[in-house]
Amino acid sequence: MLKGLTKAAMVAALLTGSAITAAAQEITIRATANSNENDEDYDGLVVFKDYVEKASNGAIAVELFIGTQLCSGGAECLQGVSDGSIDVFVTTSGGAAGIFPYVQVLDLPYLMSDDRVAEAVLSGDFTRKMREMALEDSGGTIRIMTIGNTGGWRNFANTQRRVQMPGDLAGLKIRTVVADLPQELVKALGASPTPISWPELFTSLQTGVVEGSKNGITDIMNMKFPDAGLKYVTLDGHAYMGAIWVMNNEKFLGMSEEMRRVVVDGFAALQQATFASPKRKSIQAYQDYLAAGGDLYVPTPEEKEAFRQAAAPVFDWFQQNVQGGDVIYQALTDAVAAAEADLAKGYEADLN
Repeated sequence: MLKGLTKAAMVAALLTGSAITAAAQEITIRATANSNENDEDYDGLVVFKDYVEKASNGAIAVELFIGTQLCSGGAECLQGVSDGSIDVFVTTSGGAAGIFPYVQVLDLPYLMSDDRVAEAVLSGDFTRKMREMALEDSGGTIRIMTIGNTGGWRNFANTQRRVQMPGDLAGLKIRTVVADLPQELVKALGASPTPISWPELFTSLQTGVVEGSKNGITDIMNMKFPDAGLKYVTLDGHAYMGAIWVMNNEKFLGMSEEMRRVVVDGFAALQQATFASPKRKSIQAYQDYLAAGGDLYVPTPEEKEAFRQAAAPVFDWFQQNVQGGDVIYQALTDAVAAAEADLAKGYEADLN
């Protein structure tokens, strides 16, 4: 085919190629996650990078920084997003609570019953409401793009005994993050909240500084916590482990509408990847936990309701003591009610 090209056509083809190359260098998104390549956050970023680079036809390049190359910890990384040195970052509610305290709503216990409810809630207007609040509080610099999952569901785990009822937690030293809400929850259930950084948790369990934690099974097995004595897990599923993906707002709005659509669709693909990843990884994690001699307990519906009742004071505490708590609590409970109603209609149609 090249033989048939005139000199002018060949020059035009070369110029077109140069234009494509230039377009490929038009936008670069620097994305970071303080995790590793075994984490759901990494899975999501790989999907995001692949989608955005292909869908933009090379106009957007995504650079991934996994670990602490660009920043370390929620506050520092969010500051980087705000000032534009970082374009995309993923944080947990604990990591963002110091700046946006109302994101702790994701840690309120027993409000979302299962994956289908949680995924419907986080894919709709609830996330848009949280985006609106974060944009206002950051002076228009930090934009919440989506909320995915990082590790499945939080469950109570400990080194001492099987926990079947809230009273079984009494007196146990349970590791929490520094954020207020997880500490209030642990206190409401009769245990003693003990803030410990994540890297210190293995040794803290091993030495008895703490006797338990609130984690998903993939985190428990990835960190080899059973080797530190974490032998009892109660599948109370008190909180969906939300991962809040943020982007520098100026970077996002500085793109053309076409490219903004690509990025939004890329975050949708990322969200779906992080929804799915813990489901698959948890299968092997549970098998490995049991094979290592772990005790896995599934509460009855009555026992789970007892946990919910014991934790009920936390709902009032959150609305009364957390900035924006009443607004975001209402947004979440409304979204949960709508999701449950939609699912009920679906079951009525699909089961008959």
